[in-house]
Amino acid sequence: MRRIVILMCLLCLWLASASAQVVRLPAMQTGLVTVSGVSAGGFMAVQFEVAFSTSVIGAGIVAGGPYYCAQGTVYVAATICSCTSDVLPCRVQPGGTQVPLLVYDTGQLARSGLIDPTGGLASHHVWLFSGTADALVPQPVMNDLLSYYRHYLPASHIRYQNTTPAEHAMPTDSYGNACDFLGSPYINNCGYDGAGQLLQWLYGSLSARNDGAPGGSMLEFDQSEFLPQPTLHGMAASGYLYLPPGCDGSGAGCRLHVIFHGCLQDPTHIGRTFVDHSGYIAWADSNRIVLLFPQAAPLPLTNPRACWDWFSYDDPRYATKAGRQMAAIKRMLDRLTGGAATSALKCRRGKCTSS
Repeated sequence: MRRIVILMCLLCLWLASASAQVVRLPAMQTGLVTVSGVSAGGFMAVQFEVAFSTSVIGAGIVAGGPYYCAQGTVYVAATICSCTSDVLPCRVQPGGTQVPLLVYDTGQLARSGLIDPTGGLASHHVWLFSGTADALVPQPVMNDLLSYYRHYLPASHIRYQNTTPAEHAMPTDSYGNACDFLGSPYINNCGYDGAGQLLQWLYGSLSARNDGAPGGSMLEFDQSEFLPQPTLHGMAASGYLYLPPGCDGSGAGCRLHVIFHGCLQDPTHIGRTFVDHSGYIAWADSNRIVLLFPQAAPLPLTNPRACWDWFSYDDPRYATKAGRQMAAIKRMLDRLTGGAATSALKCRRGKCTSS
């Protein structure tokens, strides 16, 4: 009995210590905001970029699809925008997401003020990656995403990598499963540095990555400040913020990149594996890029795989600026930029013009 009591006390102390490490997201003055994501996080990154197009300057998408692809239904999400249903047959086909309809819906939402004006997308840069072996978000979906972006961006602002024989995963050149493997943690070593490639396309020329130990600091922050009771709405109690060297304090002169993990890549399923090994930290270290890793969480009935809400499992407003998760991430962004994200819109690749 005494041993049990001691173990219980040690557990309580450990829990108290872990809780004490969760901090308040710091107020900063970063700028040049970009987003990226893989799988459900790729859909979420597109969704956030389109809805808040005047607050970010571009997006990197791995295995995602067009804005509003799911049309608010899990059936469309799991059979037309992806092949992720356990019981229904996959219906992915070229043009199957109906890009003209999605463009029309985007315009309607913009005209109603539920998302930013689509003109805000014109200056963005986007980077797209689709593995030729992707069984969950096959290339026709990513091809439709390319078609969607071409309605708003010049072709010269889009880079599409679609020749790597990768399965459904974040591609790296140093960590993960075999490139053609499908499974946890959905990070595959394909001899291709996805994080580096997308960051260089979004920001322009960057200094070489830091291949040594990370030189910055990782903060675990309280997400409930931005969404009350987040675990009831598919978000974890805490998220992560990486501060590279030179970006502590106000973060003035530093850039901000927001990364959305995919389904089954949240802390409940794989701990901090995606945060630590997706490849972003090495580039952030040598290029003064603050990394925001918001975290989703499972809901037993509607979202057991801890996906982001890109198909209305939590909120019918999910794809708009008023969506619970969308608004929460935007509030995080505003905290980290000090409201400077919009004014930095026209600054990229070393050149700035008045916005």
